Amino acid sequence: MSMDTTACETIVPSRYVTFTFPNPLPRPLPHLLHTSLLHIAVLDSPSTVAAAAGKVEVAAMLVPPNRQHDWIFSAQTGHLQLLLTFPQLSRLILISNYYNDPVGLLPSASKGQSVTDCENQMDQIQVNLMPLLFALTPKSAFDQNRRFPEIPFLSYEDDVIRSQVLETFYGPCVGEMLVENVELELVTGNDSVREFRRRLRYKRMPNLVQTQVRIHPVVALTAGIELDGLKFRVDSGILVQPYLSPMVACLSLISSCLDKRIHMGFRPRALCLGIGGGALVEFLSSELQFEVVGVEEDEVVLIVANKYFGLNESEMIHLCIGDGIELIQKLAFEDSDADLRDRFKFRNSGGLDHLHGNFDVVMVDLDSSDAILCSSAPPLEFVKKSVLLAAKKVLFEHGVVILNVVPASKSFYDMVTSEFVEVFEDVYEIDVGNGDNMVLVASASASLIGAACADYDNSFLRKLNSSIQGSHMNSLRKISGTSLLKSS
Repeated sequence: MSMDTTACETIVPSRYVTFTFPNPLPRPLPHLLHTSLLHIAVLDSPSTVAAAAGKVEVAAMLVPPNRQHDWIFSAQTGHLQLLLTFPQLSRLILISNYYNDPVGLLPSASKGQSVTDCENQMDQIQVNLMPLLFALTPKSAFDQNRRFPEIPFLSYEDDVIRSQVLETFYGPCVGEMLVENVELELVTGNDSVREFRRRLRYKRMPNLVQTQVRIHPVVALTAGIELDGLKFRVDSGILVQPYLSPMVACLSLISSCLDKRIHMGFRPRALCLGIGGGALVEFLSSELQFEVVGVEEDEVVLIVANKYFGLNESEMIHLCIGDGIELIQKLAFEDSDADLRDRFKFRNSGGLDHLHGNFDVVMVDLDSSDAILCSSAPPLEFVKKSVLLAAKKVLFEHGVVILNVVPASKSFYDMVTSEFVEVFEDVYEIDVGNGDNMVLVASASASLIGAACADYDNSFLRKLNSSIQGSHMNSLRKISGTSLLKSS
């Protein structure tokens, strides 16, 4: 569709419009903008603060080559998340090739180009697009002398080299989701390595990877082979989601207690609220020999986890469909089996039996279903005092709650930690170091946590250390309580 640009003369909070526009470049650039029509998406910030203060800033972004189908750029939710990473902006304009253009899309050719060539082409693009961008700029961005405002071009970079969507699904709770195989280039210092991963993403928050696991080609790679020509096997023995290894590392706090229970013939027990693709559930079961009860609200997510991420029920893994927060409260108040059957669905006939008894750990990986403006975890419902008390009640005396936190703001994180401090004996944290996630671990008993930390010479701890290569085990920082965390 075409658009009357006069409609963009003012900022309207959360307004989102898309249209096509003739490519103004004198000749196509094969690896950037090469279709005869361009796709333009314009989104105004939901915040009115900057506009009300007369500080209207506009920026543009070119969609990376061959990523115009990606929900990060093609969906309003992804566009919004991009905009919110630049809080000073009142409007963000995305420009890409028009993916329905009959001319079609050409493969990316940027890899072999020199830095100078790329810079020259970007200069050419900016010069030719600037008249359109000025037409899409609100009048209030121009000063009283009608001088043109500065419109910067922002860049988007991630580790993705190429990707292939395997299938899309729709779940009644999470909405649209997709499973994709991606090839990443991971850079550490001066070194880089390529690896393949399988990922699960939700359209409501496409910039957030819900689950990712490492995958390996079944046969040796040959030059030029496309992703859709490869078959992969899932590697459940390593955690690549950034916050999962820190969550597992928190088990070091109760390692002595777990080791003693194992030597007495008991399997450690974990209750996982939020399953996603099942990477954490599988890891706890296969690598640390936990009996795991996993709870997922959306049954379609479990179907996806089984089909693409290798999650299967077994003697060690029991899956439950329903609201994890509601379940933990019902378990704490010892609701009848009949009531549990009415409210929750179990994947096999004996699943209900495994809910009885206490747990060594409750792992919580739940995001806010209403986190439209920014990623946020956990849901506010989970940090209510009644829910935290219920979580504490289903634990053994030595047990811990381990929580993935994606703080929407510092005040949100402070609120979560203060609620935990009020209910639990000792509270520790791990900064995952990716700028997004924090992990909180809270103990039901201060004295037993202290005893667990004092003894590092046990077989469970050795297995734990080996399974996560010692990752984050020395990163625990105590933020409340009376016991002291001792270093090994």
